[in-house]
Amino acid sequence: MSADQPSDCRPEPGTSSGELDEMWRRQLVWWHLFFGVLVATTAAVLLAEDGDHVGWSLVGLAVIAAAYAVWGRRGIGEQAPRAANLYLTVAWVGLVALMALDGSGTAWILTFGLFPQTWAMLPRNRAAAVVVAAVVAIGAVRLWQAPRTGDDAVGIAISTVITLSISLALGLFIHKIINEADSRAFTIDELRRTQAQLAAAERAQGVAGERERMSREIHDTLAQGFTSLVTLARATEAALDRGDLDVVRERVRLIEQTAADNLSEARLIVAETTPGHLQSRTLSEALGRLVDAVAAESGMRGSLVVQGEPTVLPANSEVVLLRTAQEGLANVRRHAHAGSFEVRLTYAADSPVSLEVADDGVGFAPDTPDRGYGLDGATARADEVGGRFEVHSAPGSGTRLRMEVPR
Repeated sequence: MSADQPSDCRPEPGTSSGELDEMWRRQLVWWHLFFGVLVATTAAVLLAEDGDHVGWSLVGLAVIAAAYAVWGRRGIGEQAPRAANLYLTVAWVGLVALMALDGSGTAWILTFGLFPQTWAMLPRNRAAAVVVAAVVAIGAVRLWQAPRTGDDAVGIAISTVITLSISLALGLFIHKIINEADSRAFTIDELRRTQAQLAAAERAQGVAGERERMSREIHDTLAQGFTSLVTLARATEAALDRGDLDVVRERVRLIEQTAADNLSEARLIVAETTPGHLQSRTLSEALGRLVDAVAAESGMRGSLVVQGEPTVLPANSEVVLLRTAQEGLANVRRHAHAGSFEVRLTYAADSPVSLEVADDGVGFAPDTPDRGYGLDGATARADEVGGRFEVHSAPGSGTRLRMEVPR
């Protein structure tokens, strides 16, 4: 996790940023172990050298180790700015003091841990400033300890510049890599959130469109049928009051017929909203069932013709073809006043699969603005799967609907 990230803005679990943060947390045990090895190695070398101030050097080393245990672990693991500042202050001051006491420069071993810790705990600019100050301070201590000769001073200055350059270059490079990883994780999370929002919007749009279609279907069929039933019931009541039994019988017959028609319309609407039967039968079987049902309910002659070798299409394409057949046959029943109809499913080689619904009814002008929601919906469905929908009709010459979908 980048040191620039606020401590109170932890990534959410399950996100790319969260996975990156979790990966960083899993690596912390190795950071702790590595720094412990550096402290132990420094202590061992100090004891082996047995210098004049080995006791004080070990005390200083113990102070640095204690500061890491109290503040350093929190600064690097929890990104706690206050703990990080306290630890780095104690650690770098302690290191410079150790190098001032130890003329051999053994404490320099600790810099292999302090430099990475500084870049990991602090923002980039502050980390760079601390690194510069620390390297310059260490160089000044070395210059103070060395013999006062020009060659020694030049050598210390050159090594200080080289150390500073390498420390800054590696630190800035690693910091850039970490920030790039954070940025990519954030971008991936944003893309996922955007995809989820788009999917939710598409679902909401689909639900709204289906609700609008259902409201039109109910208004144009069931609501009108129930209005007729209410009107017929009132007329029957009036005929009863007059004692006109012949009119009563006629009105009752009309009520029964209207109720039966409404029941058929309700069943057709349910069928139109339930394409799940495709899961248990082929498209041609589903169309055959639909043709038989419409012919039986309407009294028209209906037929299904399947040309070519049937192939399995994508589920969306099969649903589009079935919906088109349902919409076309619904229009035949309601408006065409036809004596017969035909549904033709064609699987032509190297060509789109086509479905045609034709009748010998009264026809209509397809270019009229109020041609119906169902035909506009069929056009929209064709666009969704990359297909094409056409209507061929004219007053007095029947109607033919054609839907093409790619294989």
